[in-house]
Amino acid sequence: MSFRGGNPNNMNGPGMAPQQGFNYSAAQSRAYGAVNQGGRAGGAGSGVGGGVMASLQQSFDRVNGFAEDFSDLPAVKRVQPYIPGLARFFIVATFFEDSIRIITQWSDQVFFLHKWKHYPKWFVVLFLLSVTVVMLCGSVLLILRKQTNYATGALCACIVIQGLVYGLFTGSSFILRNFSVIGGLLIAFSDSIVKNKTTFGMLPELQDKSQRAKGYLLLAGRILIVLMFVGFAFSKAWVTVVLTLAGTVCFAIGYKTKTASLLLGTILVVYNLSLNNYWFHQDSKRDFLRYEFYQNLSIIGALLLVTNTGAGDYSVDSKKKIY
Repeated sequence: MSFRGGNPNNMNGPGMAPQQGFNYSAAQSRAYGAVNQGGRAGGAGSGVGGGVMASLQQSFDRVNGFAEDFSDLPAVKRVQPYIPGLARFFIVATFFEDSIRIITQWSDQVFFLHKWKHYPKWFVVLFLLSVTVVMLCGSVLLILRKQTNYATGALCACIVIQGLVYGLFTGSSFILRNFSVIGGLLIAFSDSIVKNKTTFGMLPELQDKSQRAKGYLLLAGRILIVLMFVGFAFSKAWVTVVLTLAGTVCFAIGYKTKTASLLLGTILVVYNLSLNNYWFHQDSKRDFLRYEFYQNLSIIGALLLVTNTGAGDYSVDSKKKIY
């Protein structure tokens, strides 16, 4: 039987004499010493892990403090009222670029869809005209915050319909990137619809419904934007992978959202300017790089808008304020 911490003098059965030459007190002391030493070693191991997590937390808090201090600068305060409009322009930049591409390359677009995709010519012309008009009008309406529900729905429909007609839903990169663009549209829509509704002096319960709708839209938008970064992170250097994953997780759950948005936006700006610099390339590669550049710019606009509006009610930041 193993030692269970009882009185060692009572361990001898009836009629049995104690063993000679064996010091039970010394054995008990050694056993307790071994247990305590193991406990201290385990505590030290957990302390190392806790120290790493504490160090990461402190680093993130310092970055968050820097972001807060930067946003409080007088120059930033003067620019801040224009940030939502600039962010919305960035979000719809890819639709402006796509419309200009269709207009300037009209004959090539018609030839591709008619000859290679075998669509009737009347359908191709009607499709290209409709998509161009809808993208231009929807983008302008979203920037001006006019009829944002129709504008957002129309732009999301353009993404889906173009993907189906051009047969682009076979590539995972296209799907993730366009989901992120849709996420940016939802974030812009959430900001606009709540501001529009609260201008009419609603009852408190209606304002609560608007806040819940904004929270759900921001949550959906954050999750959709994160999808693009999942594929983006693992194709870069390990430092970028670590920073992107940390920022992605924080952005998705709404923890230190402003800092996470600035971090992801900075990473995307650096890689967008260094890798998608279409102005330095010839026509064969120029169109593809320009397409990716403006799609990334749309996602940057969504991140910029989140830094201004916050993560919404369904986020860790919001729950921390409550509890």
